[in-house]
Amino acid sequence: MDKIDEMLLEKVSDLHKISLGAFNIRKNGQVLDRKTTKEIEIVPKKNKSGIDIIVKPNVQNKAVHIPVIITAGGLNDLVYNDFYIGDNSFVTIVAGCGIHNNTNETSTHNGIHSFHLGKNSHVKYIERHVGEGNGKGGKILNPVTKIYQKENSVMEIETLQLGGVTSSVRKTFAKLDNNAFLHIQENILTTDDQKATTLFKVNLKGEKSKVEVVSHSVAKGCSYQEFKSDLIGDNECFGHVECDGILLDNARIISVPMIDAKNANSSLVHEAAIGKIAGDELVKLMTLGLNQEEAEDMIIKGFLMG
Repeated sequence: MDKIDEMLLEKVSDLHKISLGAFNIRKNGQVLDRKTTKEIEIVPKKNKSGIDIIVKPNVQNKAVHIPVIITAGGLNDLVYNDFYIGDNSFVTIVAGCGIHNNTNETSTHNGIHSFHLGKNSHVKYIERHVGEGNGKGGKILNPVTKIYQKENSVMEIETLQLGGVTSSVRKTFAKLDNNAFLHIQENILTTDDQKATTLFKVNLKGEKSKVEVVSHSVAKGCSYQEFKSDLIGDNECFGHVECDGILLDNARIISVPMIDAKNANSSLVHEAAIGKIAGDELVKLMTLGLNQEEAEDMIIKGFLMG
């Protein structure tokens, strides 16, 4: 690996913060390195590009890293990854893709991830997207996440996209059984003429299932963001979606809620707030010696990372 590879891996994988166990590193459409452990098996697919990640039952406090890096222009990468989480297991999965494109050709990564959570299992899933490089070629990332949670399972998702990505369409579909809990925290920054679209569709099938979705987004320049959420309550359940956005310059943010309560005991809530940075916050920081741009950057960083 060269210095660009190492930099991208650091940004999307946090290798220095989370102990390295099982991992699969993919570069420019090919496997760069892979490691399997006795508790977590990584098996390449036979009929298409991708891997099966098999976590055995009763595995506790282990991590899996499956980062993707792209440094070639004109690459259209597609990968299918399936995760099978054994009953009573607790694992952290770190994914994400970094594209460094110095060419005038567009590079794209499409990651299709399916999660099958066993009973009483717990998954923390961290996905980071980074776009860099001085070329005029696009840096496009289109992740699809499919989640199937059995009873009493917990899944926590943290997604982070902080500028540099020309276009992204993020789709998340989930089905929750009895007492299953899904928490999603999304943080997106777009600048210039970048575009980002997010779609969440969650079926609260099981009794007392629960989902919480929190989206923090900042749109600058002439960028465009669209957030769509679709909650379906088939049973006694609770669903809450919170979409907060900050607009600067000539950017635009659209939030589209859909709620379908099919059971009288389902409780589904959607909240959205989109606006500019409050003037008094800017003034307060500028009195400390910051200029307006520095004050805006500090507020945005706190909003997205806080």
